[in-house]
Amino acid sequence: MISTKGRYAIRVLLDMAENDNGGYIPLKDIAERQGISKKYLEFIVKDLVAGGLISGTSGKGGGYRLMRAPEDYVIGEVLELTEGKLSAVACLATDDFECPRKDECETLPMWKEYDDMIHDFFYGKRLSDIMPETK
Repeated sequence: MISTKGRYAIRVLLDMAENDNGGYIPLKDIAERQGISKKYLEFIVKDLVAGGLISGTSGKGGGYRLMRAPEDYVIGEVLELTEGKLSAVACLATDDFECPRKDECETLPMWKEYDDMIHDFFYGKRLSDIMPETK
């Protein structure tokens, strides 16, 4: 399940793309438009900045802005940055997980196929794909 952190991160980026005026967008404005507490958004944008998806500045005229064009943001990248690897089962979540049943697990191919579908879906979507055609 994708948490509010991942879902809100996408909403923040979408809001920033839709309200891009070339400058920095105050977090309080995003919080008001999205109906999300500014305090919680501070937690989310910290990860987005650390991941190189947005930049921020403080002081007068401060706020956040996108580092790329909307078509250059892959939704899967955003979700993995905020959520970690999107895996249905622990044995596929990390490469170093050693399952003693790996070689004889009859269900592993099904979980791998499911994970591949999730990966392909989210990595096939860009921020620009979910932006409305008109405001």
